[in-house]
Amino acid sequence: MRQRCGLWLMGARGSVATTAITGLLALRAGLVRPVGCVTEHLDMDHELLPAWDDLVVGGHDIVCTPLDKRAEHLAATGLISHTVLTAVADGLRAVDTELRGGYHPVSHTGSLASAAAQLAADIEEFRTRNDLARVVVVNVTSTEPPVPALPEHEDLDLLVEALNDPQRTVLPPSSVGAYAALRAGAPYVDFTPSPGIRLPALLELARRKGLPYAGADGKTGETLLRTVLAPMFTARALDVRSWAGTNLLGGGDGANLADPAQAKGKLESKARGLAQLLGEHVTAPLHIDNVANLGERKVAWDHVAFEGFLGAQMSLQFTWDGYDSALAAPLVLDLARLVSAAHADGQTGALSELAFFFKDPLGTDEHRFAEQTRMLADWAARLGQRG
Repeated sequence: MRQRCGLWLMGARGSVATTAITGLLALRAGLVRPVGCVTEHLDMDHELLPAWDDLVVGGHDIVCTPLDKRAEHLAATGLISHTVLTAVADGLRAVDTELRGGYHPVSHTGSLASAAAQLAADIEEFRTRNDLARVVVVNVTSTEPPVPALPEHEDLDLLVEALNDPQRTVLPPSSVGAYAALRAGAPYVDFTPSPGIRLPALLELARRKGLPYAGADGKTGETLLRTVLAPMFTARALDVRSWAGTNLLGGGDGANLADPAQAKGKLESKARGLAQLLGEHVTAPLHIDNVANLGERKVAWDHVAFEGFLGAQMSLQFTWDGYDSALAAPLVLDLARLVSAAHADGQTGALSELAFFFKDPLGTDEHRFAEQTRMLADWAARLGQRG
């Protein structure tokens, strides 16, 4: 039986979130086809998934630009059609009333515990006021740098103690958000490479709360191709010698990732999958360049050098050019539906079967796309059959 479900977006006024919200409203109105929405094609009991009309959207953000104005900017870049924008403008303004201010370490005064308590209260109030069966929290905020290991990250009791000390900053913003989601009893999805829920203390909190979670770092373009192509080389016993990649992007992502510290987590996330597929011996330089005039577009170029029979030296080159937010947005909607169904089914812990959606999947080392596709299909077919 279908139930109304909340989709709470952390980073709700960013490009990915705005595209997802616009797309959801357009799907409800029958203005667009569900292109890119994997859940529409899974062989499963679709009554277990929230329908488009059953998803109620809210979220946090540290910026105040109204959603309709943010969508206007995306339309100007060619990402959203003006016909769709005009049709859903009232809906965007309605969703905007459900958005709340997020946590920012510079502007917040007081302890992290108080910040997390406010974020959790926002989620709980949203769930109660809208009479929702559950709320799935999806992190689509800007990428953060990796964080050093601290004792509080390892032990939940130490973490709770440290959060109450206003003089200490022990969690990055993404992890404060994950902590708040878990405290609010909400399943959590990390669509970014930021630390988020991946700190051991937060994984322990999810276990104690009996909540499912999924992540990390949505797989939308270049890495998607890598997880498809790399197994081809190994299956055909061809020796990959190097796999170099260059990413060109503009917009907010380009500006954010122009900072080497911010880019570090993204680069590590992308590199881990390739190393898992081909081995650590493969030379794999990868870098990201901010090209402001690209706007919301992303261009990725890869050069693969490989060796064949009798030492023949060969190469493969490919270019990926697209709107990353248009690829990510339907996956965000898919994940909200699937994680909601998993929660309703009583599943807990890392949803490793959702590795299909991520560059750096939690709960599994499987990066081969064909195997990830099989895992997802088998899992979806079993949903609702527990007990």
